[in-house]
Amino acid sequence: MKQLSLDNLRTFVSVIEQGGYAKAGDWLGRSQPAISLQIKKLEEQLGKKLFTKVGQRHMPSSDGNWLYPKAKELLALNDAIFHALDPVPLSGRLRLGIPNEFASTLLPGIVGEFSKRYPDVSLEVTSSLSRDLLHASRRSQFDVILALVNPDEVAAGELVLEDDMVWVGDKTRPLKHEPISLVLAPDGCMYRSRVIDQLKQQTRAWKISYTNADLSGLVAAIQQGLGITALARSSMPENLTVLKDSKLPSLGKVNICLFNQDTQHPVVSRTLAEFIKSKLQHR
Repeated sequence: MKQLSLDNLRTFVSVIEQGGYAKAGDWLGRSQPAISLQIKKLEEQLGKKLFTKVGQRHMPSSDGNWLYPKAKELLALNDAIFHALDPVPLSGRLRLGIPNEFASTLLPGIVGEFSKRYPDVSLEVTSSLSRDLLHASRRSQFDVILALVNPDEVAAGELVLEDDMVWVGDKTRPLKHEPISLVLAPDGCMYRSRVIDQLKQQTRAWKISYTNADLSGLVAAIQQGLGITALARSSMPENLTVLKDSKLPSLGKVNICLFNQDTQHPVVSRTLAEFIKSKLQHR
């Protein structure tokens, strides 16, 4: 017997309601290729084309319009079952610490979907360098912390994803090799430290042309041709690209870990932690 994926149906509904693949990805906290793959799987299972492309927009086909209200009914029934069996609605204030770069790429989906699913939970989010979030003087200020950890460090957090650290740039601007211009976060950033350590082991010239703690500032600088940067692959914004150049040194791996402090509202903290894990592992 065939069974529809509720996850794929939720993505299908989000594409229609948010007005496109990219906006649905922002809402759900997933990349545009991941959204496209889910829609493709749903279309293959049903044997129907659910969207047609009109200019740059994906518009529902006649079959897509037919499926839309039925998909909403299935999702509403699914959510109602969990809501009815949930002994106590989740509520309270939850303090989340998250690295700056994930605040731009992962956070919109968390805020959107988590807040919709648990409307009585108030999210208080602080974005900063992982080092600062995990500092002994600040850790108690958060219920849940998402942070980057070097693979050779022992961390008390739960390993969610072992990710590649990659060189990132603007695909419309050719890489300038001499000297390599770098766009980096301030001192204390793991990406900055790794990049400088690796480049110091080579004889090629490099310079830091721009520094900004905010990912949007770094992206703007890269798009203006000021240089390149490094990020965890899962935190890379869609308007940049991974640079593959034999003259750039390998940057290795980075661990993305969750630290569940269980301080104010343990059940809510665990729910948010599981929610973030799911988002990261399906990007």
